[in-house]
Amino acid sequence: MQDKGLDFKHKEVVNINNGKRLGYVQDVCADLETGKITSIIVPGSNKVLNLFASNNQIEIPWQNIKCIGDDLILVEI
Repeated sequence: MQDKGLDFKHKEVVNINNGKRLGYVQDVCADLETGKITSIIVPGSNKVLNLFASNNQIEIPWQNIKCIGDDLILVEI
């Protein structure tokens, strides 16, 4: 069976600034009017990233996503 679209839940997120693995995508946020993805959410555990965090989660804006591979998402935060 072929995958259709992007299956973010099976992709690990890595911060390219420090090489830290942030975990796997837990959820995505989208603009309901345009249907465009606005951010992805990963588990939060780093206190430095609390600027983006709420409820121990990190919300990464779409513009911070630099590359989406088969099993990896590279972000810059």
